[in-house]
Amino acid sequence: MIIRVGHLYPEYLNIYADRGNIAVFLHRAASRGHELRVEPITLGTRLEPGAHDLLYVGGGQDREQTMIAPDLAARAGALREAVEAGAALLAVCGGYQLLGRGYRGRDGSWLEGAGVFPLETLAGETRMIGDVLLESTLEEAPGRSIAGFENHAGRTVLDPGCETLGRVVAGFGNDGGSGYEGCRVGRALGTYLHGPLLPRNPWLADLVLSWALAHATGAGPQPLTPLSDELEQEAHAVSSARARERGGRPVRS
Repeated sequence: MIIRVGHLYPEYLNIYADRGNIAVFLHRAASRGHELRVEPITLGTRLEPGAHDLLYVGGGQDREQTMIAPDLAARAGALREAVEAGAALLAVCGGYQLLGRGYRGRDGSWLEGAGVFPLETLAGETRMIGDVLLESTLEEAPGRSIAGFENHAGRTVLDPGCETLGRVVAGFGNDGGSGYEGCRVGRALGTYLHGPLLPRNPWLADLVLSWALAHATGAGPQPLTPLSDELEQEAHAVSSARARERGGRPVRS
């Protein structure tokens, strides 16, 4: 199968090697005989309705996020339509924030978001940084562990009753207090975990790929053929151990 991927703003949103998530998708799709066709979608590029099975948004510095935010917000309708039609979506860190309703700065300024996720982010005075470990709250993989790295000052507050990505075992998560991390809407996932996320969590990469394949075929998600993931599991174990040892403590911005 051909899996059509829309990579939003790759030249602006690629902090902490978030582009590595695309490399993981490419490898794991090719290992099953599928072809991943990645199309960059950037300032001035049209997002065609129904043209992609998977959409990806990475994280960036404040300057780059502010630069692309109006363009991303203008795509709100197309993005929500894609998710409602069953396309998969993964948004990391700054992309996660900008796919909420918006970001409130310390000075009271408001940066409009795309509204894919039912949440808002508020600028905080302390920085939440370090290795993080989650217990998955996804219905497809309850209790599975997710390891990554977070570095954000924003406090992301989800609407009551929202689905999350995981329960925080070690680290900070969405806001440093709720005990949860990330957000899910349909086949769309948002998270603060990067570093990048998918090399150390291959099962999560495969879950998102299965959603993208389901969109491409028009059928329901099917389990993918298992791959040999010894190195990935080792990376996961090392990251998980660091998270448990380090815990997490806010750093003054």
